[in-house]
Amino acid sequence: MTLKAFSYRFYPTPEQESLLRRTMGCVRLVYNRALAVRTEAWYQEQKRVGGTETSSMLTSWKKTEELNFLNEVSSVPLQQCLRHLQTAYTNFFDGRAKYPNFKKKRNGGSAEFTKSAFRFKYGQVYLAKCAAPLPIRWSRTLPEGATPSTITVKLAPSGRWSVSLLVDVEIEALPQTDSQIGIDLGITSLLALSTGEKIANPKGFTAKYRKLRRAQKALSRKQKGSNNRHKARLKVAKVHQSIADARKDNLHKLTTRLVRENQTIAVEDLAVKNLVKNRRLALAISDASWGELVRQLEYKCDWYGRTLIKIDRWFPSSKRCGNCGHIVDELPLNVREWDCPNCGSHHDRDLNAAKNILAAGLAVSVCGATVRPEQSKSVRAGAKTLKRKKQKPK
Repeated sequence: MTLKAFSYRFYPTPEQESLLRRTMGCVRLVYNRALAVRTEAWYQEQKRVGGTETSSMLTSWKKTEELNFLNEVSSVPLQQCLRHLQTAYTNFFDGRAKYPNFKKKRNGGSAEFTKSAFRFKYGQVYLAKCAAPLPIRWSRTLPEGATPSTITVKLAPSGRWSVSLLVDVEIEALPQTDSQIGIDLGITSLLALSTGEKIANPKGFTAKYRKLRRAQKALSRKQKGSNNRHKARLKVAKVHQSIADARKDNLHKLTTRLVRENQTIAVEDLAVKNLVKNRRLALAISDASWGELVRQLEYKCDWYGRTLIKIDRWFPSSKRCGNCGHIVDELPLNVREWDCPNCGSHHDRDLNAAKNILAAGLAVSVCGATVRPEQSKSVRAGAKTLKRKKQKPK
């Protein structure tokens, strides 16, 4: 059994929208207050405040006259936001994420409801303190017999309402196939496949750039705090939403196709966060969304019984000749085709890299070999140095 989320759009009634907006406002307030308390306790007293203490604080906040309105909404989303804050701190202390940020109203919001705060009856969703079911547009049906364990209501900055239902389903593995493929990620061509195919980059941001530019210029002219500025901000958010929707739709179709057609997929383990620090390529890399593409390949391969192999990001896939293995010293980005000085083979830079990635991925999967022999030598040398080093007295 696998946890799978099904997301749908819905159009709340005025009463439901009022209740949901108040719920998200209370969630945002509790989250920000708890974050402020924990941050202040650390800087002033060097004291760590845990999740249990913040939960007790929430109870005391509800009893005050100033925050008595917290009792008007369901208590479950308020408790869930404190759990999310605790998870954010855990990820921060483990080095997986940055320090938590305060939530802002203009970014929309979300509220998570567990089983005690909703009812799923006759194919309809009833949230706590809400008599009528949510008017959901059921674009696809839930698996037969599936019951949601968690429901998350989200409000996008563009004003779009959506609900996500988390269910436990059985996903059947796809039939086995002998097809194997290596993927080289790029900008001009989003993907270069070891089969010789190149998949064009749709460049969704560039397609909507002029429309976005006009909307942002109109927003900049509006007076801060005015109703017209709020309307202009929604127009900008809607353009960003359309760009994100087109990008997400393209990536899902592409990754699903690759997983269905191939048993083994090899990709590079790129450090996208480091690559976007290049101000000249940051926009193009972000628009290509390499990280999201690899993330989708990972969970879809896990769902459908496929194998995804990530090779070392320092593997010289573009510089290595796919025919004789010779590695050239330099290969600038503007050189898209080159001839091997050793064997004279002519290579397309991206297709050659894809073939090398596939070969390296198969080597790693079959025998566990490293694709960087020099790295293994340095690791062994470092291990010997550590053994020789005298330990400090305890």
